[in-house]
Amino acid sequence: MTLPTTTPATTAPDPAPPFGRSLCAMITPFTEDGALDLEGAQRLAVRLVAEGCDGLVLNGTTGESPTTTDDEKARLVAAVREAVGGRAALVAGVGTADTRHTVELARAAGTAGADGVLVVTPYYSRPPQEAVAAHFRQVADGCGLPVMLYDIPGRTGTRIEPDTMIRLAAHPRIVAVKDCSYDFLGTQKVLARTGLAYYAGCDEHVLALYAVGAAGCVSTVANAVPAHMAAILDAFDAGDAARATRLQLAAVPLTEAMTGAGLPGTVTAKALLGRLGLPAGPVRAPLLPAGREAADGLVARYEALLGR
Repeated sequence: MTLPTTTPATTAPDPAPPFGRSLCAMITPFTEDGALDLEGAQRLAVRLVAEGCDGLVLNGTTGESPTTTDDEKARLVAAVREAVGGRAALVAGVGTADTRHTVELARAAGTAGADGVLVVTPYYSRPPQEAVAAHFRQVADGCGLPVMLYDIPGRTGTRIEPDTMIRLAAHPRIVAVKDCSYDFLGTQKVLARTGLAYYAGCDEHVLALYAVGAAGCVSTVANAVPAHMAAILDAFDAGDAARATRLQLAAVPLTEAMTGAGLPGTVTAKALLGRLGLPAGPVRAPLLPAGREAADGLVARYEALLGR
């Protein structure tokens, strides 16, 4: 028996991703004495956009949000907006363990020029799911910007459970998810039942998640190789799954060195960018800089990926 394969003529195209496809979880450059380097941030943002990023996530974990002040966060968003104009979406990390403070940061991000906000699950207090959902709804109600939920239980200690995601999808301003849940089944469950735009937050999952309907990625590795990460998505969109796979697998050594070798992505990204002569600067305590051996390994894997 032959099954019908036709698609109704009224089928609408997939909506455009709310914040672009290839987003970089951008580091926050500092000067050598540890101050915010706004000029460096502008140069880095312009490079990332020119080389394939259509969105930037500022003040996220990779951007050292735990150790930047509220004023520094707002100034960073304003400076990057000035540098990139309308060429890329800006998503500002505003997550804290305090709902009121998160709302304040979200409003300030909007005033500074952000297009949306990234809101992580409240950490340390381990709120139950109803409290998690209430937190996200209050932030979405309080700031007026589109919200990207950030599900990273390995850092926060609390999942946004799939059923909670499905309920939150009914809120008109909760539109996206940065997925670091390492629960591929749960992610597919939400994708199948909601219109939430999922973004792979773990670089090893970029192609796998995109292939089942994600909107794109929020990549730490893109700090160093933005064009390569965008090319994975481009190849898949062009119908060349084999090329997309080759590009994804080619990035594995650098991805492992940057995100899977025991050092935080902030530390490895800054070490590599510094070696490449790009704006980075030191990390802030309690983080410590990468040692020489780790930095040498990062450069070697970067050069191998680029064929140098």
